[in-house]
Amino acid sequence: MSRLTESPARVRRSPEHTPLGRPHPERSHEERLHFERPHFDYAHFAQGHLGSRLTKALRLPRPAPLRRYSSDTLIDGVVLIDGYAEAVVAARMRDNLGALGIPLADAPPEPPGVSSLAAVIVDMTSITEPHHLETMRAIIAPALRCLAPCGRVIAIVRPPQEASTVAMAAARRGVDGAIRSLAKELEAGTTANTVEIADMADGAAESVIRFLLSGRSAYVSGQLIRVGAPVGPLTPPLDWTTPLAQCVAVVTGAASGIGEATARTLARDGAVVVCVDVPAREAELALLSTEIGGSALTLDITDPHAGARIAAHCREHHGGLDIVTHVAGTKADGPLSDLDLARWRTVMEVNLTSVLRMNDALIPAIREGGHVVFVSSTTGLAGNRGQANYAASKAGVIAMTSALAGQDSVRAKQVTVNAVAPGYIATTMTADTPVLAREVGKFLNSLHQAGLPTDVAEVISWLCWPETRGVNGETIRVCGQLLTGA
Repeated sequence: MSRLTESPARVRRSPEHTPLGRPHPERSHEERLHFERPHFDYAHFAQGHLGSRLTKALRLPRPAPLRRYSSDTLIDGVVLIDGYAEAVVAARMRDNLGALGIPLADAPPEPPGVSSLAAVIVDMTSITEPHHLETMRAIIAPALRCLAPCGRVIAIVRPPQEASTVAMAAARRGVDGAIRSLAKELEAGTTANTVEIADMADGAAESVIRFLLSGRSAYVSGQLIRVGAPVGPLTPPLDWTTPLAQCVAVVTGAASGIGEATARTLARDGAVVVCVDVPAREAELALLSTEIGGSALTLDITDPHAGARIAAHCREHHGGLDIVTHVAGTKADGPLSDLDLARWRTVMEVNLTSVLRMNDALIPAIREGGHVVFVSSTTGLAGNRGQANYAASKAGVIAMTSALAGQDSVRAKQVTVNAVAPGYIATTMTADTPVLAREVGKFLNSLHQAGLPTDVAEVISWLCWPETRGVNGETIRVCGQLLTGA
């Protein structure tokens, strides 16, 4: 991870970035990405035989095992595709998914209640009046009775700001409101999201639909994903299982936690990964880079020359740089009234200032058509008690994302810039939280469970696909749809 000052003993890494301890040779890498289970874990208990019966009798939330990434299939089951009026995007989706051999339907199966649908896609791009929203209800409501566990609901709409009338803008925004509410009603690991596609950007939507249908989006729900004009040409990968083939990617904070998961996921998806972390994590970094076929670079990201050193390493060892993911981060919590200057500066320097400084060297080094992904936090969107410094740094990351994405020099290189905002992610630090606070914290999202580092890593990797060029300047929440805040 990034540098932590030695003097303040209270400085701790954030839940999204907490290391999971030194790797154990006898464990698989997947096991090392998970924190060791505490003495009591409600989700584990609720999924057992006794816990399932008890939670059902008491009408308590029952977290479902989530469908995560598998290279075997995009989605297993029938996808219902329908929409209002012309539904031109739905027609395109039928062609794309049909070509993949995915079974399609335009109406729920009979009899109702049979769990035979894997997903529902509703195209509302042609609505012009609020009463047209009834079509969405008429399509989705009966389909919900047929959705299998870990199903997907996706609504597609045009941006309200592009509407030609006030009524049209209101109707378009209504789609997002309905889907966000639906996402809070769904059970059994099912998610619901809205895709907002700008006029003339339909061709850039395929990677978004692929992502939302797949297990990669397991912990993304209640999200509005905006798709605009592609930043550069769309180039479908030769093999969708390795969409990042021939790319060189940098991951800071790679020795543990989300950083390690990101390095492994990018490598799985075909990239050569440069794993960056502090010298104290050299052993873990060397082991990781060897396992994934990348290279290791130890440095302190707060060093003024860190960005230049990373760029030089990529150029000398790999011939260039295509992807930069800033994962390293830290926190030093406390009420603002008690927050001393040292703790404030530490968090701001690691989470924001050093990233701005590294960008000055790394952005010019990225090859044309590359990608930059920052890690923010839902705390940066909604705030959190005792985290004023952390929230300030992560809110700054969000603003940096949109500002950088709009710079002429960045767009001229056809580089996309996005961020992810993790919510409650399972790490050793959250495992150390008192049991009651920890378990209650897991329920504060629609999926009633903590996410895993791999959930964040999947979103980061997707944002780096060559086909994800229509998503730019966005912050994607990876939080299971927190019930409060953004």
